[in-house]
Amino acid sequence: MRVLLAAGGTAGHVEPALNLADALRRADPTTEIVVLGGERGLERELVPARGYPLVTVPSVPMPRRPGRDLVALPGRVRDTVRRTTDLIHDQAIDVVVGFGGYAAVPGYLAARRTRTPLVIHEANAHAGWANRLGARFTPHVFATFPESIRGARRMALPLRQEIASLDRAARRAEARRFFALPEEGRVLLVFGGSQGAQRLNATVADALQPLRDAGITVLHAYGSRNEAPEAAPGYVPVPFIDRMDLAYAAADLALTRAGAMTCAELAAVGLPAIYVPLPIGNGEQRLNARPVVDAGGGLLIDDADLTAEWLVDSAGSLLHDEGRLSGMGAAAARFGERDADEQLARAVEAAAAGG
Repeated sequence: MRVLLAAGGTAGHVEPALNLADALRRADPTTEIVVLGGERGLERELVPARGYPLVTVPSVPMPRRPGRDLVALPGRVRDTVRRTTDLIHDQAIDVVVGFGGYAAVPGYLAARRTRTPLVIHEANAHAGWANRLGARFTPHVFATFPESIRGARRMALPLRQEIASLDRAARRAEARRFFALPEEGRVLLVFGGSQGAQRLNATVADALQPLRDAGITVLHAYGSRNEAPEAAPGYVPVPFIDRMDLAYAAADLALTRAGAMTCAELAAVGLPAIYVPLPIGNGEQRLNARPVVDAGGGLLIDDADLTAEWLVDSAGSLLHDEGRLSGMGAAAARFGERDADEQLARAVEAAAAGG
């Protein structure tokens, strides 16, 4: 089977595509996979690092207002669709799978033009316009929030195998050693996505001393473009964490934004979290976190309400309440799903076989 994965722009689009690619290869090592992405998105780094070939096309964002870009839009779209159509023919692609983003649009239109089976997965509570467009061309539409896109069937977000198979308790000692954390005591994991989150960083900096005084160690991924306090006993700052499985295993509680992948991973591994949705955009991060919070697996606080005093009080009391903390972890784990990558791989195989 030859598969074209159409995803680009952000890690939220690219990571689930790569997780699906891994699942397809585990099911059948002869499966050939090509990723279609944009020229400037994170896929240029993420895809080669995972060992998959990347073909790029110019990103064609939808202009927000009338002007030259809108006039030029049809020609740009035709060019990217022509390139993608040639790719489907040259590679003898059996099925196209899209996860959204500007780079997915030519994949969807080329699949329609060539009558290639098309599968779409939407991760967010508000579907992007690319997936709403692609969903018009196929019955194979899946979504974490099925109400977000017409005709979708529910399917959780595909996770990396090291996350999906993580036993936090069994890996705890190894994870603590990896990050040079104390063997005993509570650990608060703070991260704001791949670029960090300045709001979370500032709050942690102000709350750091009281947290340390309360016996809480902070593992802080602050983002390579940001600054953080210097390392000290009870505080381990790192610009980026490339072993999130071990970070989850080392921690007892997380403070984080509420991207779709973050919410899915934390729930799947059963790590309680304080979610601070990004206050811009269409409010999708709040909607991403709401189900696991409603299930009892986390807390939700508005960005504007997050203060150092609130964090010290809330995180401190929670981390020292073993019964409440373990109950939240169990609730998150019951809500989370670990095998969506394999579910989606089977759906892709079925779509390809159906022609």
